[in-house]
Amino acid sequence: MKVYKKFRKSVFSDEHVLIREHLIAARHNLGLSQKALSDKMEVVHSLIGKIETGDRRLDFIEMIEYAEILEFDIFELLKILQDSMKKEPTDALNLLARTR
Repeated sequence: MKVYKKFRKSVFSDEHVLIREHLIAARHNLGLSQKALSDKMEVVHSLIGKIETGDRRLDFIEMIEYAEILEFDIFELLKILQDSMKKEPTDALNLLARTR
């Protein structure tokens, strides 16, 4: 019997943690609070908190908008994520730290 791996990752997987850490770092780099970012995005501020804690996922279109507002290259984030998926979990977080 063939065993299939789970396709949808937990929001607490290393990959999702890496994405959230990148979003938080980008927000901090611009000196924005969660409230200021929510004002800029024209969304309720609790949404930003939920995204940053993993209570809410971003779909790809939302991620592109987030990247534009936080002024980071979405392709750079995708490359970091892709590289991290080829490495050990602790290597992924070290890779993220080097990009800040």
